[in-house]
Amino acid sequence: MQKEVYIKRWYDYIPHSVVILFFFILLVSFMSHILPAGSYERIEVDGRMQVVAGSYAQIDSNPASLLDIFLSIPLGFKLAVEIIFVVFAGGIMFGLLEKTKTIENMVGQILFTIGLKRRYAIVIVTSILFWLLGTTVGYETNIALVPLAAVLSLAIGGDLILAAGMSVGAMTVGFGLSPINPFTVGTGHRIAEIDLFSGWELRLALCIIGLLVISWYNLRYLKKISNDPSKSLGMHLNTEGLTLVKPIESYKMTWRNWLCLLIFITGMGVSIHGIFNWSWLFNELSAMFIMVGVFCAIVSGLSMSQISESVLEGVAFVAPGAFMVGYASAIRVIMESSQIADTISHGLSLALQELPIYLSAVSMCLSQCVLNLFIPSGSGQALATLPVMIPLGQVLGLSPQVSILAFQIGDGVTNLFNPSLGGLIAMLGMCRVPFDRWLRFILPLTFIILAFALAGLILAVAIGYQ
Repeated sequence: MQKEVYIKRWYDYIPHSVVILFFFILLVSFMSHILPAGSYERIEVDGRMQVVAGSYAQIDSNPASLLDIFLSIPLGFKLAVEIIFVVFAGGIMFGLLEKTKTIENMVGQILFTIGLKRRYAIVIVTSILFWLLGTTVGYETNIALVPLAAVLSLAIGGDLILAAGMSVGAMTVGFGLSPINPFTVGTGHRIAEIDLFSGWELRLALCIIGLLVISWYNLRYLKKISNDPSKSLGMHLNTEGLTLVKPIESYKMTWRNWLCLLIFITGMGVSIHGIFNWSWLFNELSAMFIMVGVFCAIVSGLSMSQISESVLEGVAFVAPGAFMVGYASAIRVIMESSQIADTISHGLSLALQELPIYLSAVSMCLSQCVLNLFIPSGSGQALATLPVMIPLGQVLGLSPQVSILAFQIGDGVTNLFNPSLGGLIAMLGMCRVPFDRWLRFILPLTFIILAFALAGLILAVAIGYQ
């Protein structure tokens, strides 16, 4: 009998996520030796430091040594400690909720009520809900909701990759292309001194197109793995504690489950209110996640031993994701110590000056895609690049609105696969999806959404988008 020959596909050549991130650390370290260190002057505007256009100057270089490369890893953990702990806090909360059976009973009862025959509709509705959260609420603030998508995906015959697509993917598209994103669009409009969130119609259209594309992509993936389970990218991933263990018709919410659900919803509502009104950040969110988990455990009558075991199990499940957040932050440590981020920004701005207007807009967007790998913070990237890009765009014949749109697309779309974005790595960890598996799933979608977005950017130039 002739042995079947396996032909490697493109994604089989993607290395493990630990290797990918170490490659980025080495790449940035190498760049620190070949690029001169440089810096823009910065002034404080509304409490935040903003670069002064035309003020770039080279400074003494500080390339990363061999010791610096490995020292950046523990320093990265120190830099990202708040994000790391919010991942642990989310794991603790979910572990306690899982022990109370609230999530399992809720998902089981929902599926029994609407029926598994409507599972394709469930994929679309779930994608829309997470897209709305990203568009209106924010990004890392929704981290605690990601495991819910995992339970739902497995219950309808999907896998953890589909769960990440419905939650992390849809949320990233919504947040990245949101017409009212205060961190990117809002910061850009303040820098350009134009009406806040003006020109929202075109951005909303692009955001909705992104939703349609990722909903179709998630639906297509579920159909593919349903027809041929061997094509699942989530094979052999750990699903312990995320699957329904009884027939769907036997699930029913108890009064304790309803009380836990009320505590959970209240906690998430307080968290959102705190973010927008009390300037809450990751530490406050971590505290709220733990409070929700502990209160749910108490009202469910869990013993001290059960609570303790659930806490440690929850930490264990999210530990790989939390590790990757700190690990990825090493890239930022080297960028900041070698001070080459401004040099990269300055070099890209010089490269745009001789291009035709349409190509200038597209190239400006693509340059922001590159910069996003090194400056993953949306507001940080806006404050570092838009004071340079907006005046440059006006010289080239691009309105400030077009320059901001180019920045938003470059930043938002590449967030789908940005290994240095702590929030993305954290949420993938909550979904138990390794970064290399995520790349296999998301890269084709990224190019599709980027193509639509660039078409929208060209249209913006053509109509004189203001």
